[in-house]
Amino acid sequence: MNIQENISLKAYNTFGIDVKARYFVEITGLVQLQKVLELKSYPKKFIISGGSNMLLTKDIDALVIHINLKGITIAEENEDEVKIKVMAGENWHGLVQWTLEKGYGGLENLSLIPGNTGTAPIQNIGAYGVELKDVFVSCTAMEIKTGELVSFDNEACKFGYRDSIFKNEAKGQYIITSVHLKLTKKNHVLHTGYGAIEAELKKNGIVYPTIRDISDAVITIRQSKLPDPAALGNSGSFFKNPVISKKAFEKFIKKHPEAPHYEVDEEEFKIPAGWLIEQAGFKGKRFGDAGVHEKQALVLVNYGNATGEDILKLSQLIQKEVAQKFNIKIQPEVNIIK
Repeated sequence: MNIQENISLKAYNTFGIDVKARYFVEITGLVQLQKVLELKSYPKKFIISGGSNMLLTKDIDALVIHINLKGITIAEENEDEVKIKVMAGENWHGLVQWTLEKGYGGLENLSLIPGNTGTAPIQNIGAYGVELKDVFVSCTAMEIKTGELVSFDNEACKFGYRDSIFKNEAKGQYIITSVHLKLTKKNHVLHTGYGAIEAELKKNGIVYPTIRDISDAVITIRQSKLPDPAALGNSGSFFKNPVISKKAFEKFIKKHPEAPHYEVDEEEFKIPAGWLIEQAGFKGKRFGDAGVHEKQALVLVNYGNATGEDILKLSQLIQKEVAQKFNIKIQPEVNIIK
Protein backbone atom coordinates (compact mmCIF):
# COMPACT_ATOMS: atom_id res chain seq x y z
CA MET A 1 0.00 0.00 0.00
CA ASN A 2 1.59 3.24 -1.19
CA ILE A 3 0.55 6.18 0.98
CA GLN A 4 1.95 9.44 -0.38
CA GLU A 5 2.26 12.85 1.28
CA ASN A 6 1.34 16.38 0.15
CA ILE A 7 -0.19 15.39 -3.17
CA SER A 8 -1.96 17.94 -5.40
CA LEU A 9 -5.59 17.06 -6.11
CA LYS A 10 -5.75 19.24 -9.23
CA ALA A 11 -5.92 16.16 -11.49
CA TYR A 12 -8.53 14.50 -9.26
CA ASN A 13 -11.31 17.12 -9.48
CA THR A 14 -12.93 18.36 -12.68
CA PHE A 15 -12.86 21.99 -11.52
CA GLY A 16 -9.06 21.69 -11.60
CA ILE A 17 -8.73 23.28 -8.16
CA ASP A 18 -5.15 23.00 -6.94
CA VAL A 19 -5.47 21.96 -3.32
CA LYS A 20 -3.28 19.44 -1.53
CA ALA A 21 -4.01 16.16 0.22
CA ARG A 22 -1.97 15.73 3.42
CA TYR A 23 -1.90 12.00 2.62
CA PHE A 24 -3.08 10.15 -0.48
CA VAL A 25 -3.66 6.51 -1.45
CA GLU A 26 -5.03 4.87 -4.61
CA ILE A 27 -7.48 1.98 -4.08
CA THR A 28 -7.83 -0.78 -6.69
CA GLY A 29 -9.26 -3.65 -4.61
CA LEU A 30 -11.85 -4.28 -1.89
CA VAL A 31 -9.43 -5.92 0.57
CA GLN A 32 -7.06 -2.99 0.11
CA LEU A 33 -9.95 -0.60 0.85
CA GLN A 34 -10.84 -2.51 4.05
CA LYS A 35 -7.22 -2.35 5.23
CA VAL A 36 -6.97 1.38 4.56
CA LEU A 37 -10.18 2.05 6.49
CA GLU A 38 -8.73 0.11 9.45
CA LEU A 39 -5.62 2.31 9.67
CA LYS A 40 -5.71 3.96 13.10
CA SER A 41 -2.65 6.10 12.30
CA TYR A 42 -4.78 8.12 9.85
CA PRO A 43 -7.93 8.98 11.86
CA LYS A 44 -9.22 11.49 9.29
CA LYS A 45 -10.18 10.00 5.93
CA PHE A 46 -11.63 11.65 2.83
CA ILE A 47 -13.07 9.76 -0.14
CA ILE A 48 -12.65 10.89 -3.74
CA SER A 49 -13.63 9.17 -6.99
CA GLY A 50 -14.00 10.95 -10.33
CA GLY A 51 -14.07 14.35 -8.61
CA SER A 52 -16.82 15.52 -10.95
CA ASN A 53 -19.38 16.67 -8.43
CA MET A 54 -17.34 18.49 -5.83
CA LEU A 55 -15.86 21.89 -5.16
CA LEU A 56 -12.71 21.77 -3.02
CA THR A 57 -12.25 25.05 -1.15
CA LYS A 58 -9.20 24.17 0.97
CA ASP A 59 -6.38 21.65 1.45
CA ILE A 60 -7.55 18.28 2.77
CA ASP A 61 -5.86 17.56 6.10
CA ALA A 62 -6.66 13.85 5.97
CA LEU A 63 -5.86 10.61 4.19
CA VAL A 64 -7.48 11.07 0.78
CA ILE A 65 -8.66 7.68 -0.52
CA HIS A 66 -9.03 7.62 -4.30
CA ILE A 67 -11.51 4.90 -5.33
CA ASN A 68 -10.24 3.33 -8.57
CA LEU A 69 -12.07 -0.03 -8.60
CA LYS A 70 -12.47 -1.31 -12.18
CA GLY A 71 -14.58 -3.89 -14.03
CA ILE A 72 -17.91 -4.41 -15.82
CA THR A 73 -19.53 -7.85 -15.69
CA ILE A 74 -22.86 -9.38 -16.70
CA ALA A 75 -24.61 -10.64 -13.57
CA GLU A 76 -27.59 -12.28 -15.31
CA GLU A 77 -29.54 -12.02 -18.54
CA ASN A 78 -32.43 -13.39 -20.56
CA GLU A 79 -33.76 -12.70 -24.05
CA ASP A 80 -35.16 -9.31 -23.07
CA GLU A 81 -32.99 -7.88 -20.29
CA VAL A 82 -29.51 -7.90 -18.84
CA LYS A 83 -28.26 -7.04 -15.36
CA ILE A 84 -24.74 -5.70 -15.14
CA LYS A 85 -22.36 -5.08 -12.25
CA VAL A 86 -20.15 -2.02 -12.63
CA MET A 87 -17.29 -1.25 -10.28
CA ALA A 88 -17.22 2.21 -8.76
CA GLY A 89 -14.09 3.48 -10.52
CA GLU A 90 -15.44 2.96 -14.04
CA ASN A 91 -15.88 6.21 -15.97
CA TRP A 92 -19.61 6.84 -16.42
CA HIS A 93 -19.53 7.87 -20.08
CA GLY A 94 -17.21 4.96 -20.81
CA LEU A 95 -19.86 2.68 -19.29
CA VAL A 96 -22.61 4.23 -21.44
CA GLN A 97 -20.52 3.63 -24.56
CA TRP A 98 -19.88 0.02 -23.48
CA THR A 99 -23.63 -0.61 -23.14
CA LEU A 100 -24.31 0.88 -26.58
CA GLU A 101 -21.67 -1.34 -28.17
CA LYS A 102 -23.44 -4.33 -26.64
CA GLY A 103 -26.84 -3.07 -27.82
CA TYR A 104 -28.14 -2.57 -24.27
CA GLY A 105 -30.69 0.24 -23.81
CA GLY A 106 -31.39 2.48 -20.85
CA LEU A 107 -28.38 4.73 -20.42
CA GLU A 108 -28.33 6.53 -23.80
CA ASN A 109 -29.91 9.74 -22.45
CA LEU A 110 -27.24 9.84 -19.75
CA SER A 111 -24.36 10.10 -22.23
CA LEU A 112 -21.43 12.41 -21.51
CA ILE A 113 -22.25 13.00 -17.84
CA PRO A 114 -18.85 13.51 -16.18
CA GLY A 115 -17.59 11.40 -13.29
CA ASN A 116 -17.38 7.78 -12.22
CA THR A 117 -20.07 5.16 -11.72
CA GLY A 118 -19.70 4.88 -7.95
CA THR A 119 -20.91 8.42 -7.38
CA ALA A 120 -23.91 8.13 -9.74
CA PRO A 121 -26.33 6.81 -7.05
CA ILE A 122 -25.32 9.51 -4.56
CA GLN A 123 -26.56 12.16 -6.95
CA ASN A 124 -29.22 10.06 -8.72
CA ILE A 125 -27.71 11.49 -11.90
CA GLY A 126 -30.16 12.43 -14.61
CA ALA A 127 -30.50 14.14 -17.98
CA TYR A 128 -33.03 14.55 -20.78
CA GLY A 129 -35.95 12.90 -18.99
CA VAL A 130 -34.07 9.89 -17.57
CA GLU A 131 -32.60 9.32 -14.10
CA LEU A 132 -30.31 6.62 -12.75
CA LYS A 133 -33.14 5.27 -10.58
CA ASP A 134 -35.00 4.24 -13.76
CA VAL A 135 -32.43 1.48 -14.46
CA PHE A 136 -30.98 1.01 -10.98
CA VAL A 137 -31.27 -2.37 -9.24
CA SER A 138 -28.92 -1.98 -6.28
CA CYS A 139 -25.48 -0.91 -5.18
CA THR A 140 -22.94 -2.46 -2.87
CA ALA A 141 -21.28 -0.14 -0.37
CA MET A 142 -18.61 -0.56 2.27
CA GLU A 143 -19.46 0.79 5.70
CA ILE A 144 -16.59 3.06 6.68
CA LYS A 145 -16.78 2.24 10.41
CA THR A 146 -16.77 -1.55 10.07
CA GLY A 147 -15.43 -2.34 6.58
CA GLU A 148 -18.51 -4.51 5.98
CA LEU A 149 -20.23 -4.66 2.59
CA VAL A 150 -23.90 -3.67 2.56
CA SER A 151 -26.40 -3.82 -0.32
CA PHE A 152 -28.89 -1.00 -0.99
CA ASP A 153 -31.76 -1.73 -3.38
CA ASN A 154 -33.64 0.95 -5.31
CA GLU A 155 -36.11 1.63 -2.52
CA ALA A 156 -33.44 1.72 0.19
CA CYS A 157 -31.54 4.42 -1.72
CA LYS A 158 -34.49 6.83 -1.26
CA PHE A 159 -33.87 8.46 -4.61
CA GLY A 160 -35.18 11.96 -5.24
CA TYR A 161 -34.35 14.72 -7.68
CA ARG A 162 -30.51 14.74 -7.59
CA ASP A 163 -30.84 13.20 -4.18
CA SER A 164 -30.45 9.92 -2.29
CA ILE A 165 -29.93 8.44 1.17
CA PHE A 166 -26.18 8.94 0.61
CA LYS A 167 -26.63 12.73 0.65
CA ASN A 168 -28.80 12.64 3.77
CA GLU A 169 -29.00 10.17 6.66
CA ALA A 170 -26.23 7.92 5.30
CA LYS A 171 -23.92 10.79 4.29
CA GLY A 172 -20.28 10.03 5.03
CA GLN A 173 -21.02 6.53 6.30
CA TYR A 174 -20.48 4.40 3.17
CA ILE A 175 -18.24 4.05 0.13
CA ILE A 176 -20.10 2.70 -2.90
CA THR A 177 -17.97 -0.05 -4.43
CA SER A 178 -20.22 -1.31 -7.25
CA VAL A 179 -23.50 -0.47 -8.97
CA HIS A 180 -25.99 -2.96 -10.45
CA LEU A 181 -28.19 -1.90 -13.36
CA LYS A 182 -30.98 -3.51 -15.40
CA LEU A 183 -30.95 -2.70 -19.12
CA THR A 184 -32.99 -3.80 -22.13
CA LYS A 185 -31.68 -6.00 -24.94
CA LYS A 186 -34.63 -5.36 -27.26
CA ASN A 187 -37.90 -3.38 -27.36
CA HIS A 188 -36.02 -0.41 -25.92
CA VAL A 189 -38.10 2.37 -24.38
CA LEU A 190 -36.85 5.52 -26.10
CA HIS A 191 -37.02 8.93 -24.42
CA THR A 192 -36.90 11.63 -27.10
CA GLY A 193 -39.41 14.19 -25.83
CA TYR A 194 -37.21 16.12 -23.39
CA GLY A 195 -35.02 19.07 -24.31
CA ALA A 196 -33.65 19.33 -27.82
CA ILE A 197 -33.38 15.61 -28.64
CA GLU A 198 -36.28 15.54 -31.10
CA ALA A 199 -34.99 18.64 -32.89
CA GLU A 200 -31.50 17.14 -33.17
CA LEU A 201 -32.86 13.86 -34.56
CA LYS A 202 -35.04 15.75 -37.04
CA LYS A 203 -32.06 17.86 -38.13
CA ASN A 204 -30.21 14.63 -38.95
CA GLY A 205 -33.21 13.18 -40.82
CA ILE A 206 -33.71 10.39 -38.28
CA VAL A 207 -37.35 9.24 -38.04
CA TYR A 208 -36.87 5.89 -36.30
CA PRO A 209 -33.98 6.45 -33.89
CA THR A 210 -31.83 3.74 -32.34
CA ILE A 211 -30.35 3.99 -28.84
CA ARG A 212 -27.07 4.99 -30.51
CA ASP A 213 -28.86 7.80 -32.39
CA ILE A 214 -30.23 9.15 -29.11
CA SER A 215 -26.83 8.97 -27.45
CA ASP A 216 -25.24 10.80 -30.38
CA ALA A 217 -27.94 13.48 -30.22
CA VAL A 218 -27.40 13.95 -26.48
CA ILE A 219 -23.63 14.18 -26.95
CA THR A 220 -24.04 16.81 -29.68
CA ILE A 221 -26.42 18.85 -27.52
CA ARG A 222 -24.21 18.64 -24.41
CA GLN A 223 -21.05 19.51 -26.33
CA SER A 224 -22.77 22.56 -27.83
CA LYS A 225 -23.64 23.87 -24.36
CA LEU A 226 -21.21 22.40 -21.85
CA PRO A 227 -17.43 22.87 -21.71
CA ASP A 228 -15.07 19.88 -21.61
CA PRO A 229 -13.57 19.77 -18.07
CA ALA A 230 -10.23 18.77 -19.60
CA ALA A 231 -10.15 22.12 -21.43
CA LEU A 232 -12.03 24.36 -18.98
CA GLY A 233 -12.44 23.38 -15.33
CA ASN A 234 -16.07 22.82 -14.36
CA SER A 235 -18.38 20.38 -12.64
CA GLY A 236 -21.27 20.37 -15.10
CA SER A 237 -24.49 21.79 -13.68
CA PHE A 238 -23.56 23.64 -10.50
CA PHE A 239 -27.15 24.24 -9.33
CA LYS A 240 -30.27 22.10 -9.12
CA ASN A 241 -33.35 23.21 -11.03
CA PRO A 242 -35.63 24.55 -8.29
CA VAL A 243 -38.99 22.88 -7.69
CA ILE A 244 -41.62 25.29 -6.35
CA SER A 245 -45.18 24.95 -5.10
CA LYS A 246 -48.17 25.59 -7.34
CA LYS A 247 -49.01 28.73 -5.37
CA ALA A 248 -45.48 30.11 -5.76
CA PHE A 249 -45.47 29.12 -9.43
CA GLU A 250 -48.70 31.01 -10.14
CA LYS A 251 -47.18 34.19 -8.66
CA PHE A 252 -43.94 33.65 -10.54
CA ILE A 253 -45.47 32.94 -13.97
CA LYS A 254 -47.79 35.94 -13.68
CA LYS A 255 -44.72 38.17 -13.42
CA HIS A 256 -42.64 36.16 -15.90
CA PRO A 257 -44.98 34.58 -18.47
CA GLU A 258 -42.07 33.91 -20.82
CA ALA A 259 -40.26 31.64 -18.34
CA PRO A 260 -39.74 27.99 -19.31
CA HIS A 261 -41.17 25.52 -16.81
CA TYR A 262 -42.08 21.85 -16.33
CA GLU A 263 -44.96 20.42 -14.34
CA VAL A 264 -43.64 17.89 -11.82
CA ASP A 265 -47.13 17.00 -10.57
CA GLU A 266 -50.36 18.83 -9.78
CA GLU A 267 -48.77 20.64 -6.85
CA GLU A 268 -45.19 21.35 -8.00
CA PHE A 269 -43.38 22.96 -10.93
CA LYS A 270 -39.73 22.94 -11.96
CA ILE A 271 -38.06 26.13 -13.24
CA PRO A 272 -34.72 25.84 -15.10
CA ALA A 273 -32.03 27.33 -12.87
CA GLY A 274 -29.99 28.25 -15.94
CA TRP A 275 -32.78 30.55 -17.14
CA LEU A 276 -33.04 32.24 -13.73
CA ILE A 277 -29.27 32.79 -13.61
CA GLU A 278 -29.19 34.14 -17.15
CA GLN A 279 -32.07 36.54 -16.46
CA ALA A 280 -30.20 37.73 -13.36
CA GLY A 281 -27.40 38.82 -15.72
CA PHE A 282 -24.68 36.30 -14.94
CA LYS A 283 -24.36 34.35 -18.20
CA GLY A 284 -20.84 34.76 -19.57
CA LYS A 285 -19.75 36.97 -16.64
CA ARG A 286 -16.24 36.54 -15.31
CA PHE A 287 -14.93 37.45 -11.86
CA GLY A 288 -11.16 36.99 -12.07
CA ASP A 289 -10.61 33.34 -13.02
CA ALA A 290 -14.04 32.26 -11.74
CA GLY A 291 -16.95 32.68 -14.11
CA VAL A 292 -20.28 31.61 -15.55
CA HIS A 293 -20.06 29.79 -18.86
CA GLU A 294 -20.94 31.84 -21.93
CA LYS A 295 -23.19 29.14 -23.42
CA GLN A 296 -24.82 27.67 -20.31
CA ALA A 297 -25.49 29.78 -17.22
CA LEU A 298 -25.92 26.67 -15.08
CA VAL A 299 -22.20 25.93 -15.38
CA LEU A 300 -19.60 27.71 -13.25
CA VAL A 301 -16.07 27.51 -14.63
CA ASN A 302 -12.44 27.85 -13.60
CA TYR A 303 -10.58 29.83 -16.26
CA GLY A 304 -7.24 28.65 -14.91
CA ASN A 305 -6.25 29.77 -11.45
CA ALA A 306 -9.53 30.23 -9.57
CA THR A 307 -9.56 28.90 -6.03
CA GLY A 308 -12.45 26.89 -4.67
CA GLU A 309 -13.25 29.87 -2.47
CA ASP A 310 -13.50 32.11 -5.58
CA ILE A 311 -16.04 29.79 -7.17
CA LEU A 312 -17.95 29.39 -3.89
CA LYS A 313 -18.25 33.18 -3.49
CA LEU A 314 -19.53 33.48 -7.07
CA SER A 315 -22.13 30.76 -6.45
CA GLN A 316 -23.31 32.56 -3.30
CA LEU A 317 -23.60 35.86 -5.20
CA ILE A 318 -25.70 34.13 -7.87
CA GLN A 319 -27.97 32.59 -5.21
CA LYS A 320 -28.46 35.98 -3.57
CA GLU A 321 -29.29 37.80 -6.84
CA VAL A 322 -31.69 35.09 -8.07
CA ALA A 323 -33.49 35.08 -4.70
CA GLN A 324 -33.86 38.88 -4.79
CA LYS A 325 -35.05 39.00 -8.40
CA PHE A 326 -37.41 36.00 -8.46
CA ASN A 327 -38.01 35.06 -4.79
CA ILE A 328 -36.75 31.57 -5.66
CA LYS A 329 -33.91 29.82 -3.83
CA ILE A 330 -31.52 27.80 -5.95
CA GLN A 331 -29.37 25.14 -4.29
CA PRO A 332 -25.99 23.72 -5.35
CA GLU A 333 -26.01 20.32 -6.98
CA VAL A 334 -22.26 20.16 -6.38
CA ASN A 335 -20.90 18.88 -3.07
CA ILE A 336 -19.00 21.80 -1.51
CA ILE A 337 -16.05 20.80 0.69
CA LYS A 338 -15.43 23.63 3.18
